[in-house]
Formats: sequence, structure tokens, C-alpha cells
Amino acid sequence: MAPKTKLTYFNGTGLGESIRFLLVYLGREYEDSRFEEEEWAKIKPTTPWGKVPLLEVEGEKPVAWSLAITRYLGREAGLAGANTWEDLRIDEIVYVINDLRSSMASYFHEENEAMKEYLKGPLFNTTVPFYLSRLESHVKENNGFLANGKLSWADVYFAALSDYLNWMNGSKEILVGYPNLQALKAKIFSLPKIKDYVEKRPITIELQLKE
Repeated sequence: MAPKTKLTYFNGTGLGESIRFLLVYLGREYEDSRFEEEEWAKIKPTTPWGKVPLLEVEGEKPVAWSLAITRYLGREAGLAGANTWEDLRIDEIVYVINDLRSSMASYFHEENEAMKEYLKGPLFNTTVPFYLSRLESHVKENNGFLANGKLSWADVYFAALSDYLNWMNGSKEILVGYPNLQALKAKIFSLPKIKDYVEKRPITIELQLKE
């Protein structure tokens, strides 16, 4: 019998969705503990590092940091590399995707309007196309996947994060013009357990695209 598992994160996709995807892919029952942004100040001091997502597994100490948790679950799901070199290739892609996310988040959450306007052009004219075009090439060259020519947790991470990237893209589909990335996302979303989860998950603000 699998140990009791609990995931604590905001009521949104963000850094928690790849963990949810992998938990359901594993068939692992878990408590999806979501909270609203205004509750964070109260919850933050109760976490080990003042960070979420937070994974709690019965009999173990709580663990934070999204990439550490996602990598662990990827291994548990059999979606890691066959050797350390393949793991390196997966990690490379994941860190590239996370760098894209971080660049977009710096712009999206910037409160100074003048600075935000300053960041906008370079981000959407240079940074985003740079990363997406290269990720597109990786999928084309890797049998429809991002690394090693086969399904890995990097693919799940990318697909799960894509809705959050859409939100930071003005709630518009960010993968327009990148057919291989679109096909990869569709492939992950069509995996039976993930498909079932996606159909039932809460419709949070990041999932509401503009026409």
C-alpha cells in the first residue's frame, strides 16, 4: 500500500502542476491541498524553506522545491534516463524550460510599469522565440520528445507548465507557430490518467485563454 501523500500549493497551475501530472501518471492517490494567495502569509512560516510546492509523504520529512520533487517523481514513474548521460540531457532541457519560465515571471510579476514596459520587448521579441524555437528543434530531432528520443519527465514538465506560460503570455496560446511543441503537449495531455485529471481539475485563472 502506497504511503499517504499530500501536495500543498496555490490554487493554480504554476510550479505545482507538473507534480500533480506525475502523481496522477503514477496512479498515486494524494491530497491536493490548494490555498489562495491571501492565505500564503499564514502558511509560509509552516514550510521548511518558506517555499511551495511542498510534498509530504507519510513517514518522511516534508520536501520543497518543485524541480527536486518533479525529478524524484519522474524517476518513480520510470521517466528518467537509462543512464547518467540521458539524465543529463533531461536535466538540460528542464533547466532551459525553467529559465524561460523565470524570464517570463520576472516580467509578469514586475510591479513598476515603466520597468515592465522596458522588459516587454526583449522578452517577447527575443527571449521567448529563442527558447521556443530551440525546444521546437529538440522535439523534431528526438522522435517527438524533448530528450533522448523517448518520453521523459521533461516532456511532462513542459506540458504541465505550458498553461502557466500561456497566462504570462497575456492569456494567449504561446505555442502558436511551434507545431512540434503543440503535438508534444497534446501527446502528454492525451495520456489516459493525465487526460482524466485535466478534464476534472479546477478551472483557475491561468486556464482561461483569450480568443
